[in-house]
Amino acid sequence: MRAAVIHPPHILRVEDVAMDVAGPRGVTVRVRNGGICGSDLHYYHHGGFGTVRVREPMVLGHEVAGEVVAIGSLVTRVKPGDRVAINPSLPCNQCRFCLEGAQIHCLDMRFYGSAMRVPHVQGGFREQLVCDESQAVPADMPPERAAFAEPLAVCLHAVRQAGPLLGRRVLVMGAGPIGVLCAMVARHAGAREIVVTDLLDAPLVLAARLAADWTVNVATDGAAMAQYGAEKGYFDVAFEASGSAQGVASALLALRPGGTMVQVGLGGAETAVPMNLVVSKEITLRGTFRFHGEFEMAVALLARGAIDVAPLLTEIVPLAEAERAFTLATDRRRAMKVQLAI
Repeated sequence: MRAAVIHPPHILRVEDVAMDVAGPRGVTVRVRNGGICGSDLHYYHHGGFGTVRVREPMVLGHEVAGEVVAIGSLVTRVKPGDRVAINPSLPCNQCRFCLEGAQIHCLDMRFYGSAMRVPHVQGGFREQLVCDESQAVPADMPPERAAFAEPLAVCLHAVRQAGPLLGRRVLVMGAGPIGVLCAMVARHAGAREIVVTDLLDAPLVLAARLAADWTVNVATDGAAMAQYGAEKGYFDVAFEASGSAQGVASALLALRPGGTMVQVGLGGAETAVPMNLVVSKEITLRGTFRFHGEFEMAVALLARGAIDVAPLLTEIVPLAEAERAFTLATDRRRAMKVQLAI
């Protein structure tokens, strides 16, 4: 079957790969749509991120959806013909963190399209994959919408880390797909006011259309951001989705005493944190990593249209044109979310 396989950086080929073999709890899925994520772009441009590096050819992709074509003898959750969104996380459910109910921190996690372990876990940008029954979540909706379940689940978990948002003033630093989805989830959770920042105007226009009360281009209008730092800060909660040291510092300045910052984005290197602000303003600083139970919540929200992701989808590109899709997804002036039609 055909798949989008990364080799060294910028060498992305559509080539034949072997079919998986399904066991008694396996679900064989014909993949239809797959969204290109920031981590996919890191693999494409840099061969990885942080200490994670591609050491062997790897199928990319973890934001995928499709239809069930076959099931193992013990599968009861889905049947052939069902539409499903694929949860890319497969925890072992045996390590100490899984047994404590913290599967996000599983010591033996298998995550589609990840080079964190060797052999790498092959991803979902392929015509067909076999997943565990627990990963095949029924999704009665078009596959291009169901493929948003993974990034939406990331944002649902981030918002859960922040605590209740009803009536809160919220800042989102970074208007990429995750930043805009965080703003949309914050709006859904009852935020009183939402401000979104970025270095470019194009994504801010979409953020204003979908969730933001105000937007700030921090590259051209630094004074607008400075006002939020007056009198010890303005916002109750900040979601830092840029992964930059400047974004972290700006968010901490803009938070009022007792506020909460959720670090969503990861940069290419360790990011300095001005701890004097954390201490003097008694800021709660929280990390957020992937998701667990939020994936099925994301599917349910998408299925009933509670979060409308259609405006985020820039283009659906055929698998055969995977390189063009990655080039488009890299250009933030032109693209928000690009999917492959597989």
